Amino acid sequence: MSFAPFDWIDAEARYRAAAGLVRTLRPRDAEPELLDLASNDYLGLTRHPEVTAAAAAAARRWGAGATGSRLVTGSTTLHAELERELAAFCGFEAALVLSSGYAANLAALTALSGRGSLIVSDAGNHASIVDGCRLSRAETAVAPHAAPDAVAKAFGAHDGRALAVTDSVFSVDGDAAPLPALAEVCRSANAALLVDDAHGLGVLGDGGRGALAAAGLAGGDGVVATLTLSKSLGSQGGAVLGPARVIDHLVNTARTFIFDTGLAPAAVGGAIGALGVLRREPERAARAREVATALYTRLTAAGLEAVRPDAAVVSVRAPSADAAVRWAADCRTAGMAVGCFRPPSVPDGISRLRLTARADLTEEQITTAVATIAATAPRQADADVS
Repeated sequence: MSFAPFDWIDAEARYRAAAGLVRTLRPRDAEPELLDLASNDYLGLTRHPEVTAAAAAAARRWGAGATGSRLVTGSTTLHAELERELAAFCGFEAALVLSSGYAANLAALTALSGRGSLIVSDAGNHASIVDGCRLSRAETAVAPHAAPDAVAKAFGAHDGRALAVTDSVFSVDGDAAPLPALAEVCRSANAALLVDDAHGLGVLGDGGRGALAAAGLAGGDGVVATLTLSKSLGSQGGAVLGPARVIDHLVNTARTFIFDTGLAPAAVGGAIGALGVLRREPERAARAREVATALYTRLTAAGLEAVRPDAAVVSVRAPSADAAVRWAADCRTAGMAVGCFRPPSVPDGISRLRLTARADLTEEQITTAVATIAATAPRQADADVS
């Protein structure tokens, strides 16, 4: 008897192909062959000798893995050191390290809300925030992008515990959230503010201390931050930062912390090494912003539609999903890797090339990048066909 429970997958695949939404894995070699404007290595620390040496030393001392969840055997003195370093650097009372930034957002959202509470989430928030809202069992209101008045209105219609959540810098267009206005709305409503600073850490604030430090909100009683170690710090993992009582609460209630294996020692050591470099070389943060501004200015001067960056993400609009895929492929053929964002990764349905403004890009590389993107840009005729 024929039994084919996954035949529906073929129909899904045909739909993706017709819509230009097929995604494929593209393994890369250890030695980069392309000019990299696609990764999130904002400060150029992933291959920094101090960072890789710290990662290797941690692996040699502690082993390849954490050996268990952090409440069993997976919490080391190295994890505690990283938590102290992160909290001190970003200006918070305490921190908790998890296995990824995704896990950190799920931990914070599920542990700080729950049935009967309200989460107000920005429409442009990352998928990890969206999933955290879904898993929280809280009522979730999606506010228009960067609209504090809409957040206040949602709070006004709810009686009970409430939380606003936003990216500090939105990963699609690179624009920054209006954090001071959101914080004031939260204070007025006696609500908490949760900020995912994945794209702000290492780029914004004094010496790269993050968007909350830049806004003067770090360490506030009602403020919690999440972040990832895989972008500016060139490592792997995530963290939640906030008041000590919030962190203690997560240790006891956050399922993505309690039931997950601790972050591997090499990743912990690498992140500590990267923080050391950033403390010693705070100018890397300003350089990443300078590169982003240079890319934006030159791309728009070349007639392309780009979004003015607030941090290190530069977004260039494409006329269609198919055109964006071809554009990114043409850039690769020309020797440069760029990000390609299409639905459902983009909440507004507009496909884009997403460029990373790394602090270690040279003037020659910036010039090459702009020339390559402009030379491979889709023609209007191609866009009309799409």
